[in-house]
Amino acid sequence: MDLTVLNLAVPALSEQLMPSSVQLLWIVDIYGFLVAGSLITMGTLGDRIGRRRLLLIGAAAFGVASVLAALTTSAAMLIAARALLGLAGATFAPSTLSLIRNMFLDPRQRTTAIGVWISSYSVGGAIGPLVGGLVLSHFSWHAVFLVGVPVMLLLLVVGPVLLPEYRDPDAGRLDVPSALLSLASVLLVIYGLKQLAQGGSGAVAALSVLAGFIAGAIFVRRQRTLADPLIDLRLFQGSAFTVSLVLYTGATFVAFGIFVFISQYLQLVLGLSALHAGLWTMPFAASFVIGSTLTPLLGRRISAAMLMGGGLLLSAVGFATLMLVHGPSTLPILVASYVTFCLGLSPVFTLATDIMVGSAPPERAGAAAAISETGSELGGALGIAILGSIGTAIYRRAMIVATPPAVPADAAAAARDTLGGAVTAATQLPSDAGAALLTAARAAFTNALDVTALISVALVLLMAALAIALHRWQRA
Repeated sequence: MDLTVLNLAVPALSEQLMPSSVQLLWIVDIYGFLVAGSLITMGTLGDRIGRRRLLLIGAAAFGVASVLAALTTSAAMLIAARALLGLAGATFAPSTLSLIRNMFLDPRQRTTAIGVWISSYSVGGAIGPLVGGLVLSHFSWHAVFLVGVPVMLLLLVVGPVLLPEYRDPDAGRLDVPSALLSLASVLLVIYGLKQLAQGGSGAVAALSVLAGFIAGAIFVRRQRTLADPLIDLRLFQGSAFTVSLVLYTGATFVAFGIFVFISQYLQLVLGLSALHAGLWTMPFAASFVIGSTLTPLLGRRISAAMLMGGGLLLSAVGFATLMLVHGPSTLPILVASYVTFCLGLSPVFTLATDIMVGSAPPERAGAAAAISETGSELGGALGIAILGSIGTAIYRRAMIVATPPAVPADAAAAARDTLGGAVTAATQLPSDAGAALLTAARAAFTNALDVTALISVALVLLMAALAIALHRWQRA
């Protein structure tokens, strides 16, 4: 919720703090960057000092950072507070997942617990904008940072009573150079992908991603030489762990990538307000909750690999249905489409996470959970960057041909850049020219949505084949 609750507060805080465009990007992005970059370190740290201890330390730090963010008086102070929030937030996923691994030794109970865990993330992300809107309607933008504080206080009170402690009794020292390399690798890759997705310099994006891969290669090489590595590379020797990581990363790739287009389609093609568009995305989260709840029940009768494969085939139907979305009266088809592919992807999120965490030794559960969530972060960033870039290129190419000749050059240039630019330009033109430009831009964007949906169909079919192959390997 803290990742998405800020979205609606950006205009108000921009008016008061007056950040530069670069500072505003860092205010929005620094939280997610540091969560992604710190997961591996936090997962391994939890194995060493105790998962409950790390979770409670993270909760205390998150509460303090939330208050600092609410009291901020400058853009630089807010960036620093959001960075601290990201570091604290990185403790939650590996700590909670590894605690689940040790608390629920029965595989069926563990799968159910992880289904609840996945559902909580879906609900949190979905209600973030709604909670933000509710808070902003009664308070200033500072208050959006305080919504998590009561939850952190509750955790600090009941956590020591209800949660058992687990740690690796034979854990060695934390290797600081490895921690810095893992942070640098993930941060550089995600920063480069963000630059690409936001239309930044291609050279900067490429250099950033290349530097991230180099840091990652050095990190992997270092792990092979350490007596107590940050990540036990033997985890990747198991086909179930590796295939599950690929499936989990791929599922976040298509889900995040296509949702960028769906959110724009709701507002800029169908003409819904931000509030109504937000309400129409609620079925997106609800279908994940339903799917995550049903998965453990279905898993009692169907193997995990086959259930993931079947879910991916269902998601292919959902993505294919997106290609039927044309025109202003297709909202029901759009909703049916993303409900279908969300239901299909939910077994992958639940079962792939369960397999990765469950296949690791209990003392390495934190590291396994961190790898799982790092794959998710990278998959989401890759999906937004790659599918977003492909869709943008298709849109711009279509608009070169489709822009009406009567549109002035400056308005045409804005319209060819983004659909949002076309909508703004159309309002500044005479009614006939504006309507023609808007029709052309919406058609071009719908064409881009069709192509990205087709790519998603192909990817999930490949992932389904991989899941079925995993089933055969496991039977053999």
